[in-house]
Amino acid sequence: MKKRQRLKWIFTTGLMVFLLSGPVWAQGEEHIDTGATAWMLTSTALVLLMVPGLAMFYGGLVRTKNVLGTMMHSFAAMGVMSVLWVLVGYSMSFGSNVLGGWFGWNWDYVLLKGIDTTIMEDGVPEYVFSMFQGKFAIITPALIAGAFAERVKFKGYIMFIAIWGVLVYNPLCHWVWAEDGFLFNLGASGAIDFAGGTVVHISAGISGLVAALYLGARRGYPKAEMSPNNLVMTMVGGGLLWVGWFGFNAGSSLTSGLSTAQALTATQVAAAAGALAWMVIEGLHQGKATALGFVSGILAGLVAVTPAAGVVQPGGAMVLGVLAAAICYYFIILKDKLGYDDSLDAFGVHGIGGIVGALLLTFFIRKSWMDEAAALAENGWGVWQQLGVQVAAVLIAIVYAGLLTYIILMVVNKTVGLRASERSEMAGLDSSYHGERGYGMLNPN
Repeated sequence: MKKRQRLKWIFTTGLMVFLLSGPVWAQGEEHIDTGATAWMLTSTALVLLMVPGLAMFYGGLVRTKNVLGTMMHSFAAMGVMSVLWVLVGYSMSFGSNVLGGWFGWNWDYVLLKGIDTTIMEDGVPEYVFSMFQGKFAIITPALIAGAFAERVKFKGYIMFIAIWGVLVYNPLCHWVWAEDGFLFNLGASGAIDFAGGTVVHISAGISGLVAALYLGARRGYPKAEMSPNNLVMTMVGGGLLWVGWFGFNAGSSLTSGLSTAQALTATQVAAAAGALAWMVIEGLHQGKATALGFVSGILAGLVAVTPAAGVVQPGGAMVLGVLAAAICYYFIILKDKLGYDDSLDAFGVHGIGGIVGALLLTFFIRKSWMDEAAALAENGWGVWQQLGVQVAAVLIAIVYAGLLTYIILMVVNKTVGLRASERSEMAGLDSSYHGERGYGMLNPN
């Protein structure tokens, strides 16, 4: 009897050891963090949502005859940039340095053929990371389109964003976000760009300004009436951008933890502060608080906090939102005085807002983050040293994006053409390039 009980005990113990050893063996394998992966999947979808949100935001601001053509600029980027990202974009952005670090390259990243089963150190499949980053590559050239809305050939635009994505966006992304990028490693802590203030907004804003100046103003600007066709759509688009921005910023933590919560909170606070500040400034300056002003303030706050979301506390995010609203408001007024036609204020909001955030975040960095940076530096590290790094990164982005954009514009203009003909522009982009009308049989003017 005792022998039977002993055998039963040995069998039970052995079975328990066998069952419990399964997880132990699994620890040696690549482990997927399902929580982080779920959040990154959600963030990827949220960032993609921003593209139709941008299409609605821009589409409502142009004249009726250009609403579809303007929205197509955003939607076309979803197709063009997605294909290019899979072909070469991910490799150029996150591969190892080539040509002195101008961009990266990794043959395994071409067509994503080498990451089919790869799990990253954070426990997220590399497919998810690559698709998340690919959404940034989509929305950046789409932002540029706001600067030259209502006057560009569709085929010229397609060629422009394709070349721009390869020669401007991918190298900038590599410099700032790849582990061997020179801006990533500049100074003790690298240039801070948590979610794309430099890579996305400054590059898009400066490129938009160069394009607006190169193409010239819309025919009739500024004397002709060029009122928005649908501010309701613009407000809905602005709301979708705000929602999508949580994926844009909080998703850039690449985790689902404390840093995610910090970035999400900073995003909400900056957007709200920017909207309220713009409303107050506009009320004092013009006597009325407009719907367009409110959503413009939302965007200014969101843009400014984008590079800072992971390193500033809510108070700092609030200040950045207020400052961005005030400075962007001033630059939009200055645009009218200078007379250049940045149709939908791509430079005034994204370029200026990105510069404000990238530079001024330095004065609101968490003490713990700055202490960590100081510990890495041989001779100490402080606010002014980090400000120098931020200034260098901003200037490099401005010069590089501006110069390459000008060259690309010339190439496109000399080949397929860029500026719409007078007849096409007066008829409207919708009928000229798409054979459609956004509002049925309504008067296209």
